[in-house]
Amino acid sequence: MFFTSIVIPSYVYTYIKIEFLQKLIIEDSNLSTLKKLNDIKDFVEFITPYYPEIKISDHTIVEIEHALFHTLIKLIGKILYYSPENMKLFLKAYLLKYEIANIKQIILGSIIGISKSEKSKRVNFLVEEYLERSDFINDLLEITNLEEIQLFMKNTRYNKPIREGILYFKNTNEIFVLEAFLDKLYYENLISTKPFYDRKEKAMISLFIDYSTEVYNLRMISRAIINNFDKNLTSQLLVKNYLFLNQDKIDTLLEITNIDKFISELQNYLNSIKELKELYIPININTRHLRWSFEGIYQNYYFKKFQLKIDDFEYFAIYRILELIIKKEKEIKFNIMPNVIRIIHEKYESLKNGNENF
Repeated sequence: MFFTSIVIPSYVYTYIKIEFLQKLIIEDSNLSTLKKLNDIKDFVEFITPYYPEIKISDHTIVEIEHALFHTLIKLIGKILYYSPENMKLFLKAYLLKYEIANIKQIILGSIIGISKSEKSKRVNFLVEEYLERSDFINDLLEITNLEEIQLFMKNTRYNKPIREGILYFKNTNEIFVLEAFLDKLYYENLISTKPFYDRKEKAMISLFIDYSTEVYNLRMISRAIINNFDKNLTSQLLVKNYLFLNQDKIDTLLEITNIDKFISELQNYLNSIKELKELYIPININTRHLRWSFEGIYQNYYFKKFQLKIDDFEYFAIYRILELIIKKEKEIKFNIMPNVIRIIHEKYESLKNGNENF
């Protein structure tokens, strides 16, 4: 497949071409149904209408997750093709997260010593086509050790996070910091696109970027508290971009060493935000599901904020694009995959216990 860019004059044309997208978002009632399904084949059949042309040959957790994200990337590629230049800029910046996922898989594969063919199975090549970087990822796949990877990345945007992350890995045998530095780069790249948007794009896209980076920062701080990471290291992994928080509040949260105290402090602070109160955004943070809680609060705010603006046609087209990205990713991470894992684990336990008719 060769991805060719075309010039799109306005969001009117874009909307006509992507009008079908709303039908691909699973309704809340059907999301609830996912919890009731206990057979993986029935489950896949149920979600297939929402993931056009999805191909799942082996009903494993890895295979299903890979197929879901491949289909999502394909949908984003369709939007990218029919979007004006500024939206193309945003979508390519967004797709960088999937190139970073490819890089993580290749580096992890090199660390554990798997073959090039095995590493290739973990890579999504479609995203590289959309980013026009297939040669980059193919060259990276040829490399077999960390020193060569670091040298290969020297003149790329990945130089610093790869260098710092590999150094930390060599000292601690911990890959988390490498992954976090790469994630930070993704958010910083998103932020760098903000000056290029027009007024309506800026209103919706910039807010998406701001809430996404704030959720990332909260995840980093909470993970650092739970795992007792060094405060100075954690601060290096944070993105200097804010929505409701500010640097003073970030510094306060970084000083906290108990996760319950962190949650209490954050809930009290968010409950004091005037805009969140005016939109009746519930601030509920579940200790067991911190990431879900953070994203739920901020996504709820995002959609409520723009409910009154989508009567404007350009707003509406931009809203539809962002709605698909946000809700489809949420579907996969927080609704579909947890139930896939539940069903497969239940079957495994049943077979282990001798119930072959499960």
